[in-house]
Amino acid sequence: MYIYERPEWPHFTWQHEQLELLLGAVRHQQGRVLGHMEALDFSAKAQATLQTLTLDVLKSSEIEGEVLAADQVRSSLARRLGLDVGGLVPAERRVDGVVEMLLDATQEFKEELTAERLFGWQAALFPAGRSGLQRIVVGAWRTGRKGPMQVVSGAAGREQIHFEAPDAGVVEAEMARFLAWFNGPAGLDAVLKAAVAHLWFVTIHPFEDGNGRLARAITDLQLARADGTAQRFYSLSAQIRVERATYYAQLEAVQKGGLDITAWLEWFLGCLGRALAATEHTLAQVLAKARFWERHAPRQFNARQQKLLNLLLDGFEGKLTSSKWAAIANCSQDTASRDIQALTEQQILVKEAPGGRSTAYRLAE
Repeated sequence: MYIYERPEWPHFTWQHEQLELLLGAVRHQQGRVLGHMEALDFSAKAQATLQTLTLDVLKSSEIEGEVLAADQVRSSLARRLGLDVGGLVPAERRVDGVVEMLLDATQEFKEELTAERLFGWQAALFPAGRSGLQRIVVGAWRTGRKGPMQVVSGAAGREQIHFEAPDAGVVEAEMARFLAWFNGPAGLDAVLKAAVAHLWFVTIHPFEDGNGRLARAITDLQLARADGTAQRFYSLSAQIRVERATYYAQLEAVQKGGLDITAWLEWFLGCLGRALAATEHTLAQVLAKARFWERHAPRQFNARQQKLLNLLLDGFEGKLTSSKWAAIANCSQDTASRDIQALTEQQILVKEAPGGRSTAYRLAE
């Protein structure tokens, strides 16, 4: 028996005393992260938001097995946020669609969640009206024309059914009840509401495709309400991607269980706590970058030096040599050597310990 087949559906219950300490710890972590961000200037906050949203789009899609181009996602976000960043590239329609959905959820978090708004989000995910090679219904609830909506894994002929959603005929009524609750008066902690909303929506599975990404967008919207800000500094989707197998196992277990969803809420809060812990490292990088440029504000750097220094501050992978500098900055080897020499004389770059045939450089501590 699936959870929605039980007579008490959708009146979820949980053990408050089991969640109290965990919820308190997560709320404390949220406060720490938001407090750290208050110390940043507008530019650094914008960069942190861009970095977080880029990660959110990429990882939410990866959970569903879809890999998007990171540079296209970043460019699409930067354009829509009005950020002045270099190296923008054109983005595919499907990338723009995912970005538009997430930005509407997080930037317009105070707006009511309606069926029409969800239709727009789902249509944005599938601008060509197809999921892969399959034509699907977009901008409307699923119709059941292809039979039951099932979550299946395994090779053809050896499929394993993990979940079967409610009949298409009840989706409209189920979603009306969900939206009335979601838009209703606050009577539940905002973070717990995000967890309940995620489970409730993904259990209804109201669309032919895109339900997982839409569930995470709804969760992001509710977490933005919990934070009270449109600026995003942590990505729950990135942590769910790390824990994807556990995420699906937790969903399957609760969807085949009773209406006591304590176990799901415990996992959700734990996952959110780990997402917040992970973002503290990211924010430390953003803070370090902001402080670096504040410290060196009086110095004059050319455009090539600025570009390469930003790459190093963002965590340049591998060894930075003069030949790599020349290739990235699109300049001659002699120009690259002069750029590097000027930075080493200012003690901004230092030579790494000898090794290999080429001299490598890194930022001074």
